[in-house]
Amino acid sequence: MKKKFWAGILAASFLLSGCKEEIAIQKPPLVKVQQIKFSNAAQVENFSGVVKGRYETNLSFQVGGKIISRDVQAGSFVKAGEILMTIDPKDIVEQSHSADAQVASARAQLELAKSNLDRYTELFKSEAIAAVVLDQYKTQFDAAQAAYDAAVAQARQSQNALGYTTLTANADGVISEIAAEVGQVVAAGQTVLKLVQTNEFEVVVDIPENKISAVQIGQSVTINFWATKDVVSGSVREISPMADLASRTFTVKISLPEARNISLGMTANVSMRDEISPNAIILPLSAIYQTGDAAQVWLVEDGKVSLKKVEVTAFDDNNVRVHGLGAGDIVVVAGVQKLRDGQEVRTN
Repeated sequence: MKKKFWAGILAASFLLSGCKEEIAIQKPPLVKVQQIKFSNAAQVENFSGVVKGRYETNLSFQVGGKIISRDVQAGSFVKAGEILMTIDPKDIVEQSHSADAQVASARAQLELAKSNLDRYTELFKSEAIAAVVLDQYKTQFDAAQAAYDAAVAQARQSQNALGYTTLTANADGVISEIAAEVGQVVAAGQTVLKLVQTNEFEVVVDIPENKISAVQIGQSVTINFWATKDVVSGSVREISPMADLASRTFTVKISLPEARNISLGMTANVSMRDEISPNAIILPLSAIYQTGDAAQVWLVEDGKVSLKKVEVTAFDDNNVRVHGLGAGDIVVVAGVQKLRDGQEVRTN
């Protein structure tokens, strides 16, 4: 009898333990949630930049020839009108002499044509020749006049070319690059020097493609210079219309109206305040439940979850900005792929 009693007790205990395991398995899952709060804060982004001149000019000769002198070095500061390089003018001088000879020849032809025209004009007045003969000499005179004008223009061009044998600075600045040396033969238009004007500086930064949407023309920024410890204000002047194919970054140029004690090539830290729009909602990227092209989040209400469609406005590292939620909404921010509509959950 006792054996039957203890057997019944053991059977009952096994049944109770099985029920406990079943109850534990059916307990609603625990999820991590975040309550929606609107934010009007501003986020500060920092980028590395380099000081450059706003105006950089590639200098070249307007005529070709052999370089016979270079009067500057890389890093030389120059004034507007200062001679930088010279090419051998001998060929240009010979061309000028040839052009002068062409002018003298054309002048002689013009004087002969004018003399013939005057003589045949008198004969026509005395009715010694027909009008058609006089017209021929008028045509010859007009042709001689045109040839003379062309020769004079060519001579002036040759004289101008003599002045092009010396390369001068077009503005105050610094020589940042030398692309040709003495003894080298260069063609007209070939870059031989690069001049960076020092009257206006700018800072150039590369902005990642996921940050460029927050940068606007005219936006105020703060610039810190590592070498001088100076802090100045600047404004975004230009944004590249397309990203660099290799780095996938956009080049942004920032003007420096307050620049002092700044040299070309200095490194700078650019701080940009990204003003978040009023009522902006920031969630972890893990809160987004993507189905096709629609972005959704799981809302917890009365212990159950339901999907809510949202509009994603920006990505920021591991966070995302969305619209479409209300203050006080409770959003699941972890484990969203394991939930189903209407499922009961526990919140942390």
